[in-house]
Amino acid sequence: MVKVEFLGPISNEALNIDINNLSQLGEILQKIENVSSWLETCAVAVNDTMVSSKDHVLKDGDRISLLPPVCGG
Repeated sequence: MVKVEFLGPISNEALNIDINNLSQLGEILQKIENVSSWLETCAVAVNDTMVSSKDHVLKDGDRISLLPPVCGG
């Protein structure tokens, strides 16, 4: 089981789900209305390390963070 955290303005409670890779996560998150609109612009971190491959293998206990783009100066 992995924990999925939604940071910044993404208004969704953390999820604990049983998945093997980020591709599976994408399929699940597409079905959540207030999350799906963020998927194209978010960066993804697994255990605080940025990843870009949807084939990234997940292990039990991993923590996934969805990081929306931010403005600032």
